[in-house]
Amino acid sequence: MTVRPLRSGCRIGAGAVLAGALLLALAEPAAADAAGPTDYRTDIVAIAPSTDAVAVEMIGGDSFIQLTVADGVEVLVVGYQGEPYLRFDADGAVLQNENSPARWLNDDRYADTELPPNADAEADPDWLQVADNGQFAWHDHRTHWMNPAKPPGVEPGDTVLEAVVPLVVDGADVDVAVRSVLLDPPPVWPIVAGVLSAAAACALAIRLLGARWGTGLVVTVGATVATVFGAWAYRSVPAETGPSTMLWLLPLVALVAVGLAAVIGRRKPQAPTLDLLVGLAGTELALWGWLRRDALTRALIPSDAPAALDRAVIVASMVIGAVAVAVAISRVVRPPTLAPVTPTT
Repeated sequence: MTVRPLRSGCRIGAGAVLAGALLLALAEPAAADAAGPTDYRTDIVAIAPSTDAVAVEMIGGDSFIQLTVADGVEVLVVGYQGEPYLRFDADGAVLQNENSPARWLNDDRYADTELPPNADAEADPDWLQVADNGQFAWHDHRTHWMNPAKPPGVEPGDTVLEAVVPLVVDGADVDVAVRSVLLDPPPVWPIVAGVLSAAAACALAIRLLGARWGTGLVVTVGATVATVFGAWAYRSVPAETGPSTMLWLLPLVALVAVGLAAVIGRRKPQAPTLDLLVGLAGTELALWGWLRRDALTRALIPSDAPAALDRAVIVASMVIGAVAVAVAISRVVRPPTLAPVTPTT
């Protein structure tokens, strides 16, 4: 009585995972301009005159500047044309001027956006609340190099820009001085370590457990680690900077897929759905690594996780995912033959 509902539930679950995973594979990251890997680091050089009323920090190397304002203090962030851009009220409310050109230009790291008709530095401010805790982070084009190409003639360690972000703190002018430098390229050894460790793990697991379950085990481990590192990166930056949910959702879907395969495998060890689920999990894992591939060649990753280990995990995920997809395709195209059964007399 319970076998048929269980099988129907497994089929429905497998179909749901397949559909959801395919949608995720085709989806773009939720935030098109979130903090990404970069070759630059911007430092806060000075706050002049010095004050304890504000704290300033760079997020993602050079991607966002974050301002934290003490209770009871009012701060105005001045836009690119001298207009009021952000307002931090004494009660912790943070408001954004929708008529400020800076508000729209800051939507994109390189200001590659079209200004709406209301973007006018001379217009009266149109304030919209964006936070309530006295803290906010935003792209500020005065704090980073404004070109995808590296500046000509600049070597690692050289300064690429020096600028000032002007504030008005309780009515007094305060300048936040910043300096951005070009960083050394990342080391290669984490990539090599990731490839070798993933290849060795796949070979050993397949040898000991067979192609299907050996691959499934390695995908389970790889997806678990990728979920941890993805969630780590997601939580490393403020929510207003728009970190993509794909950082943790893709490997989590991979985990669900292999978990469902394990449930189905207990009832129907030879079900072809198992190979599809394991292959799909591998696809999600490989896609997660591919979406983060810039971290392999850029100097700085916007995550609190150890950078070298993060790079190794990214490469290992792509290798494990590719192996899982290859194994799944080979088993679906050429399913293993079963030994003939000799009739008994």
